[in-house]
Amino acid sequence: MNTRSITRWVSTGLAIGLLGTTLLACSNGGQANRGTQNEEGVNSGGNTSVTEATTYPIQTDKSLTYWGDLTGNLIGVVNSLNDVPFFQKWQEKTGVQLEFTSPPAGQAKEALNVMLASGDLPDMIEYNFMSFPGGPEKAISDGYILRLNDLIDKHAPNLKKYLEENPDIDKMVKTDSGSYYVFPFIRGDEYLRVFQGPIIRKDWLDDLGLPVPETIDEWTATLRAFKEKKGAAAPLSMVSKPRFFNESYNGAFLGTYGVTLGFYQEDGAIKFGPAESGFKEYLRLFQGWYKEGLLDKNIATVDSKAMDSNLAAGATGATIGNAGGGIGKWQPLVEANDPKAVLVAAPYPVLNKGDKPKFGQRNQAYSSEGTVAITTASKDPELAVRLLDYGYSEEGHMFFNFGEEGVSYEMVDGYPKYTDLLLKNPDKLAPAQAISLHARGSYNGPFVQDKRYAEQFFALQTQRDAIEIWKNTDAAKYQLPPITPTPEESSEYAAIMNDINTLVDEMTIKIILGEESVDQFESYVEKMKSLRLDRAIEIQTAALERYNSR
Repeated sequence: MNTRSITRWVSTGLAIGLLGTTLLACSNGGQANRGTQNEEGVNSGGNTSVTEATTYPIQTDKSLTYWGDLTGNLIGVVNSLNDVPFFQKWQEKTGVQLEFTSPPAGQAKEALNVMLASGDLPDMIEYNFMSFPGGPEKAISDGYILRLNDLIDKHAPNLKKYLEENPDIDKMVKTDSGSYYVFPFIRGDEYLRVFQGPIIRKDWLDDLGLPVPETIDEWTATLRAFKEKKGAAAPLSMVSKPRFFNESYNGAFLGTYGVTLGFYQEDGAIKFGPAESGFKEYLRLFQGWYKEGLLDKNIATVDSKAMDSNLAAGATGATIGNAGGGIGKWQPLVEANDPKAVLVAAPYPVLNKGDKPKFGQRNQAYSSEGTVAITTASKDPELAVRLLDYGYSEEGHMFFNFGEEGVSYEMVDGYPKYTDLLLKNPDKLAPAQAISLHARGSYNGPFVQDKRYAEQFFALQTQRDAIEIWKNTDAAKYQLPPITPTPEESSEYAAIMNDINTLVDEMTIKIILGEESVDQFESYVEKMKSLRLDRAIEIQTAALERYNSR
């Protein structure tokens, strides 16, 4: 997740996106070599909808090429997608032989730009095309990927049926003009859409006779007690990579004052959190906490390795993280140092006891990560569609989420239970790693994610409790759907937000670290306006109106 929607517009990412725009523009001269398509996509036969049911495995001697990331869960475990049992078995089950290529870890965007500029495209690309410069429609109009409407109509009955039965999700997975552009990754249950929030040492709270904090005043008292009575050098710490205070921007602490880091909708208008008065109060709070030593003194540079060390050593008693990669990873680390240590979720903070948090982490049902487009260079688009449609079939649903029956799961009273190969791996692989070898349930891909994966992946009761605690927010009321600027607006919007986000980061760091007064906030807001914040809001507003009209 994200995998994470609110932190998408990081300065470096935007800079790379602008670079991508330049690269793509340079490569447009070669479009004639990639072929053309009519408005219904390659192989269009007009508006006739003849959905063909596919019998798997498909009888074919053709092979296809597939470009996609090796999930972070498997880096260091295997060298490529070719070595992953899931991908080997996927070919066997569908009957389609695949040749895989992966970009270097963490360099998918750069590698994609180079590949697109070269004109040497695979049949399929697994990528987040919502982050493509100019958006999915630009990728289609520039001749890189196919508009899939006609191909889905004719050759993807499983996906077509799912979208017809779920019109709200159907609205998310196409563009403003109605183009389908990828085979989507869909979180099939509300339970799967919340996975992050505040985490705290419950054993410390019990020793100190304190409740799990709910209000900002309770948090202040708790962090002071952690510092003074538990000797915590960094009572509250969190990862600040790739962006300062990265993990807090879904609403932890910031949301207490009615804002998030990015854009949200309220009372019919789109707002930008860092320009609202609530952001000033957030800065005031954190500046005070930093001055008092309640925040990690290295808060501006904390990465995941430093975060692990802080928690393991007992230097930190509270943070923000995920149920799986947070509580699941950190619980054994803190236990190794203190067998009584227990990490639990805390609710998103509020000002007044009993208030419902306005914001919190919550992803949409449609996630643009792990989605698969078919390129204009595809040797057989119809075969690629039939291959990808397998993930939305009943058999494919079980395979993508749980792997192969009898190997990675067993049916027990109608419930697919992961085997010890995944949950107690003989090679000492963590469940997230073992699951990723045999299924895709624990990350993403072209399928509908099943809640039953998470019920087992979250092995600890504290993890399962965390989801229930963190989902109790009003985030859905204010969250923007997956909207996009038009191709024409995209470069303008990216340039504006690159400058504004750089300014917001400068303001946040300087004020929280005490290098500037909180009273400088208004001058920063004026600078945002001079950088054309109003135009960015105008672009977002138009995009929301187009989305609502889909």
